[in-house]
Amino acid sequence: MSDDAILFHVSDGLAHVTLNRPARLNAVDPDAIARWQSIAHEIAERDDVGAVLFDAVGRAFCAGGDVIAMSGLAAGEPDAALVIQGLADRIHDGHRTLRESSKPIVAAVQGPVAGGGLGFMLVADVIVASEAATFASRYSDVGLTPDCGVSTLLPEAVGTRRALELTLTSRTLSAAQALDWGLVTEVVPADASAARAREVADSWLAGATAAFGQAKRLVRSGLGRAFQEALDDEARTIAAAFETPDAQAAIAAFAGSPKRGSRARD
Repeated sequence: MSDDAILFHVSDGLAHVTLNRPARLNAVDPDAIARWQSIAHEIAERDDVGAVLFDAVGRAFCAGGDVIAMSGLAAGEPDAALVIQGLADRIHDGHRTLRESSKPIVAAVQGPVAGGGLGFMLVADVIVASEAATFASRYSDVGLTPDCGVSTLLPEAVGTRRALELTLTSRTLSAAQALDWGLVTEVVPADASAARAREVADSWLAGATAAFGQAKRLVRSGLGRAFQEALDDEARTIAAAFETPDAQAAIAAFAGSPKRGSRARD
């Protein structure tokens, strides 16, 4: 297994993207974020890519941003908020690039998805979830606001009322509940998500590949407020939230540094 935070290769028209930080539940750190942005642009620009398969290594699909890595930035340090906003902007650029591309994306979700992981997952056009998958927001646990496109992609998928419930409470959805809400496309047995997602990708490649891609682009381009506008708003808001004493205390506690968290409240 490669040490790359995100694995990527292209074969026979299929781009395979794999989150590869299982020890951190595939939470993204700055290295993973930079690679995500780079991979997104490569996929969008390559003529030999007709479809994308998106999955993850380990027991979780994605836990969003790596709070442990974020805990190294203290509120009040020079440019701390700008660093957070810059990281969010890079994630968002990757998301926007993939969403606006003519490459249909299927995600295989084998386990828990939390926080910004919902945004990574929802970049996909078809989501195949294992029965073992669960879905939660968790932003309130660390005193932060939605990022990774969640404020736009989540209500787009499940509606405003349900999106607010998921982001403002500690509710965790089972795979069956996520299917009922419209958060995922289908649910399969625990060991079948990868194979089923591959079937979907192969069907795109075996059919009218270009037409599938253009259909995806047309549907995505006709949705609501400008995605980039929403992403810019998210980046500014999470950067401001990061600077608050509540967020600093919660992040420090999550990272196992209660002493630092108590100082952040002084």
